[in-house]
Amino acid sequence: MKQERSYIVPPELSGERLDLFLAGASGVGRAAVQKWIRGGCAQKKGKVLKNSYRTAEGDQIDFHWEEEEKIQTCPEPIPLTILYEDEFMIVIDKARGMVVHPAPGNPCGTLVNALLYHCGENLPGPDPQRPGIVHRLDKDTSGVMVAAKTEQSFYRLQQEIGSHEARKCYVALVHGQMEADEGVIRYSLGRSPKDRMKWTVEPKTGRPAVTHFHVLERMRKYSWILCRLETGRTHQIRVHMAHIGHPVVQDPLYGWKKDDFPISGQALHSRSLDLFHPVTGEAMHFEAPIPDDLLKCLEEARNDSKT
Repeated sequence: MKQERSYIVPPELSGERLDLFLAGASGVGRAAVQKWIRGGCAQKKGKVLKNSYRTAEGDQIDFHWEEEEKIQTCPEPIPLTILYEDEFMIVIDKARGMVVHPAPGNPCGTLVNALLYHCGENLPGPDPQRPGIVHRLDKDTSGVMVAAKTEQSFYRLQQEIGSHEARKCYVALVHGQMEADEGVIRYSLGRSPKDRMKWTVEPKTGRPAVTHFHVLERMRKYSWILCRLETGRTHQIRVHMAHIGHPVVQDPLYGWKKDDFPISGQALHSRSLDLFHPVTGEAMHFEAPIPDDLLKCLEEARNDSKT
C-alpha cells in the first residue's frame, strides 16, 4: 500500500541525517528508508534528497513509500540439496527458480520455508522473513549458498561476506568472444531511475562494485567464463557483463534478446564458496556441480561453433 507523508523538522532534530530523521518520523526501518530515499522518494520543495542530507529546522520533507505486506513465514517440506551441515551452519546448492526468502508475490515455497522445516523454527537474524540468511542469490541463479543456524554463526558469516573475506566464484555463459583472457571490471552500481527492478552503472552516485573474470572457453558467438566477486552488489555480474557488451545468455533483465537455450532465466551459476568456519575458524571450500540445464546450454553453444 502506498504511503505519502510530509514531515516538518523540529528544532531538536535539526542537523540529523535524512535517513535517521525519516526512519524515526515514519516508523519504517532505516534500511528500508535508505532504499526508498535512493529511489528518489524523499524531496524538499520538489528537489530529490540523498540519505546523507542534513535536516534544518522548519524543513518540510515529503516522503512516499510502499508499505510492505506482512507475511507469515512457515516451515514447508521442500527438498534441499545439502552440501554440508553442522550445528552452526548449512551449505546448500540452491536450485534455479527458487526464491531465497518470502516477499509479496512469493509468500511461500522459498529457501527460507525449506530451511525452517529442515533446521527448525529458531533460525537466527533480525528479520523474521529472512531467518538464517546471510547472503542471497537471484531466483534464477543456481548454486552454493550458506545459511546460519545460530546467532554466533549468523553475525560471523555476515561479517565474512560483508567484508569480502569469503570468496565467491560463479560460472556464466555470455554473448560474444571476450578479447582479454582475464580482467577486472570496476563500475559503481545503483538502482535504475527508470526501472526499480533493474540496476545500472552509476559512476557518481552508485556503490563500488568489482568483478574479476577469467575466460575458460571461447566459442564462435559465446564465451564461458569464471567470475569472482570482490563486492556483492545486487545483479552485479549481470549488470557488469551487459555493460561491457557481453550480457549473460538469456538474462531477462539485461540480455540482448531471449535466446533459444534450454534454461529458465540467466545462464549463471554460483560455482564455489570459500570461507572460514564461523566457530572453529577452519578454512572451508564448497562447490556446487554445474546443473544439467546449464551444461546443455554450454553444449549448444559449442555445437553452434561447428555449424
